[in-house]
Amino acid sequence: MAELKVGVIGCGGHAQSHFSMIENEPRMKLVAVAEMDADRLQKAQTDHQPQFVFTDFRQMLDQVDLDLVYVVTMPGHLLPIVLECLGRDLHTSIEKSPGMNPKETRQMLEVARQSKGIAIVSVNRRYKPEVLAIRKLLQERGGAVQVSADYHKPPSGLRRPGIREVAPPEIICDAIHHVDLLRWMSGRTPTEAAQATEVYAHSWHGDREGTPRYNAIITFDNGCRGTMMSHYGVGYRVQTAEVHAENMSAYLDLTALSKITLYLDGRKCETPLNLDAVGGTDFNETRHFADCILNDTAPWSSLEDLVYTMDLCQAIESGHQGQLR
Repeated sequence: MAELKVGVIGCGGHAQSHFSMIENEPRMKLVAVAEMDADRLQKAQTDHQPQFVFTDFRQMLDQVDLDLVYVVTMPGHLLPIVLECLGRDLHTSIEKSPGMNPKETRQMLEVARQSKGIAIVSVNRRYKPEVLAIRKLLQERGGAVQVSADYHKPPSGLRRPGIREVAPPEIICDAIHHVDLLRWMSGRTPTEAAQATEVYAHSWHGDREGTPRYNAIITFDNGCRGTMMSHYGVGYRVQTAEVHAENMSAYLDLTALSKITLYLDGRKCETPLNLDAVGGTDFNETRHFADCILNDTAPWSSLEDLVYTMDLCQAIESGHQGQLR
């Protein structure tokens, strides 16, 4: 079995789920980590036992023979690191959001097109087995006709000094998960997401710091319609979605462990979802990325595709009204 040598750049909170997925992927081996913060670096060394540790990511890239790199930093730090990794022809996993704005995503894409490395963006809702199973059912019934997503949280800390300089607005930095989920669930083929063609959005801020609110109605290129609602500063962390096709409705609670309520042909479906048909209960983005690297195939969440998610997030943030270019 192939063993892909992995480096991780950035060892903060978001990196922990990546460490876990890497450790559980038999085709990968964590070799090196790079982190500027001494406490985080020490914790990563203690918890995950990489062979090499660095405070400078370029030293890691210069000194260690790697196959792929996970770049898990704040969005404002991603661009130069991602460009460096792809410029060295390394396979690269990019934490969401892929940059501060669509322009930065396109800069990454331009370099990725010239690189021998494959780039994937970490929008992990696409890879949840329950999401994939529902998506498969949607496509078997002709595709979604209506999709909806809610993404609510307590007040955001992204506007605090020291954070706001490297974090885009919440709809881009955080709620992008469910903006992207709308595109993914609207897709008509197993590997493609739908593209938004028309958006009517409202974006405003509450009286307290860190309480942005977003509403959007979206038309996709295949005729599916979507709605998005995301409010920060409300009662609790709530992340849900619903999708509808001909004689099918599914309600997804993705707040913690995935909970699905499914209706088919006018009746509640009590049969468990067929997760084996979509990779099994432990399928995730890291397994998919390993498949892509070893088979030289494009990831579902490529930079080429995530540009459209970033464009849609930016349209919602700006309160866009009408067709998208």
